[in-house]
Amino acid sequence: MVGHLLLCILLFLTIQFNDGAKLPLVQKKFKTLNGGQPEVVALGGYSGFFPSSSMSAYDFAHDISMPGTIQYCNVHFSKDNVGFCIAQINLMNTTSIEEYDPKGVKEYNVYGQQVRGYFGVDYPANVLFENVTIRQNIYTRSGVYDGSPLVGPFQLLEDRKKMPARVWLNIENYMFYKDHKIDVESFLLNKLPQLPEFLSSPEIGFLKSIGAKAAKFKTKLILTFLGLDEVEPTTKKPYGSLIKDLSMIKSFASGIVVPKEYIWPVDKAKVLLPATTLVQDAHKAGLSVYASSFANDRLWSYNFSYDPVVEYVHFTDNSEFSVDGVLSEFPSTASEAIGCINLDKKAPREVHTLIISHNGASGDIPSSTDAAYNKAVADGADAIDCSVQMSKDGVAFCSDRADLMKTTNAAALFIERSKNVKEIQSADGVFSFELTWNEIQTLKPKIESFFPDLPRNPVNKNNAKLLTLPEFLELAKTVGAHGVFISIRNAAFLASTKGLDLVGTVSSALSHSMFDKQTLHKVMVESDDTSVLDAFKNVATYERVLYLKDAIGSVPDQAVQEVKKYANAVNLRRNSITVAENSFIANFTHTVPAFHAANISVYVGYLRNEYQNLALDYLADPYVELATLTALQVDGFLTDYPYTANLFSRSSCLNEQSPYVIMPVQPGMMFPQEGVAEPPQLSPKDVVDPPLPPVAKAPSPPPAATPNKQTSSTTNTLRVSAQSLYFAAVVLLLTIYT
Repeated sequence: MVGHLLLCILLFLTIQFNDGAKLPLVQKKFKTLNGGQPEVVALGGYSGFFPSSSMSAYDFAHDISMPGTIQYCNVHFSKDNVGFCIAQINLMNTTSIEEYDPKGVKEYNVYGQQVRGYFGVDYPANVLFENVTIRQNIYTRSGVYDGSPLVGPFQLLEDRKKMPARVWLNIENYMFYKDHKIDVESFLLNKLPQLPEFLSSPEIGFLKSIGAKAAKFKTKLILTFLGLDEVEPTTKKPYGSLIKDLSMIKSFASGIVVPKEYIWPVDKAKVLLPATTLVQDAHKAGLSVYASSFANDRLWSYNFSYDPVVEYVHFTDNSEFSVDGVLSEFPSTASEAIGCINLDKKAPREVHTLIISHNGASGDIPSSTDAAYNKAVADGADAIDCSVQMSKDGVAFCSDRADLMKTTNAAALFIERSKNVKEIQSADGVFSFELTWNEIQTLKPKIESFFPDLPRNPVNKNNAKLLTLPEFLELAKTVGAHGVFISIRNAAFLASTKGLDLVGTVSSALSHSMFDKQTLHKVMVESDDTSVLDAFKNVATYERVLYLKDAIGSVPDQAVQEVKKYANAVNLRRNSITVAENSFIANFTHTVPAFHAANISVYVGYLRNEYQNLALDYLADPYVELATLTALQVDGFLTDYPYTANLFSRSSCLNEQSPYVIMPVQPGMMFPQEGVAEPPQLSPKDVVDPPLPPVAKAPSPPPAATPNKQTSSTTNTLRVSAQSLYFAAVVLLLTIYT
């Protein structure tokens, strides 16, 4: 398995991107202590994917990270004084030792804490190295690579090509081992051919003890800081107190490792607070600063919009300071942030794939609102989108779907209007076509999260207003959007059952705003209904986009030709381009080249930064997905996070001259699988829809109701089922507390 993986990595190093002439690279400058670029330190190797401290993790970190990446080994010891790399002193969750010795659980006092589990000091080295294997100790990560043997620090001093490797050893529990007759210094000085380039510890006593000997090897001694309130074992002082005495630290160390919060604090709501001056103060004292605790798959602050690169650059590339290195469980992402990301919004684009917002910048702002569209343009979207819905009284406005319950507080205000409309969806909803525009204007848009464990920024949960279609079109011209993407759904249903002419309304709005008589703005009209697209065929400047919502694996020429009759482009879901099985990419489909052969553009959506939206091959990194889709030559991204797509497009991450190049995924690269079925072929008969029905005569509207207003009269009874009342109460509570 590992051999296959490494072979694929080596093959990927040869991938070339055909995206026109490459632009000359600009040398980045950093405000580090020595003026060079920050170091990338692979924490336990590539521990974000492989079990921490396994040889697979170290090899993968070496191969996929930028040159010069440092391998970090957290050293613990056997009872016969042999060191090995492991994430923590308790081996229970990080290894298979419980299977080897089911009754070997013991309890030790580790710096005032009673820790129950398995400890290296109870076993000789040969037992550990021959019988115990390493496991992924974070259960939200895949365990498919569990089972590797333990790794000793001496195994890291050379890479697979027998070249000297950069190594960082951390001695985590020096006093504990000293109390158990383990001679840490003897192991480092006598059993290793030389001391590593970096040697760290959270214990001042150890660093002072080995200081003179380390100086002979030019080893950098680093003090590792734990939590502000945790106590340093030698001085018995809290780390929060020690950090104020940098000159004292400089007397025995050349640098410090600190958790991210020491530099960029966050409040209880996970909102970033102003940066401290720690980095600048440490640099004035002559100390290097390394920031720790970086992982793509952990929410730390909402400010970063689930974009791990944005988090890194806050530490490495801001106007005030640069840390001297980052300790990361995903060192390839740290390599991107340092080696190829360009924060200059005016930098020329190296990737020209169209960036289309999905409900505006809906990853940060309530979807389809004025604020979401303004942010999308500011974040670099080429085109902003409007999914057009209709009110009961015929007002066209932008909203992700006809059911308003997930994107507004409609459930709290209009639960008595909820109903089941099977033509739209299987679940009950409060639908736009059952409310007047005046009623819809009373709603508060709210930010929608798609993953329960990864909520989007609650600060923005009710921050914005919905726009009518004419208002949206005017905003697009005012803010300088290069294009608009108009999405039309349910037109036949609205015409035949509600008497609402969605197609005619959209056409009139575009014409009234003069979008049919200009070429300055790209106009894309998208629908899953070919008859809707056919209604716009007489405006040659409109690009008609067919939305194919179901996954397809291949497209025969006859189906391509049917699509071409109605559309210039298609909008595909990601599973029509990449086929995932067990959360790994198993295959690429042939849809993109099939449509390109007929000169049909291919757009793909919907891209989201949250790592749970990404196949495991993407390493919890949205930039790897963008690089892969770019390599597959898609023509446009529909994304909740235009800022991320824009950063990618202006980066040098696909430029072979760059200090770091993102390697796109190949099927089976990370986890080979056989016999994975592709999605079905697109059938020609599934392309063409029936003609649109005539617009029915709309029923006379009843008097508009005031939301949830009840009189005291006993003759006016609101007929609501007990189930609806219960549901309304639950939704109201959720609205208040989220």
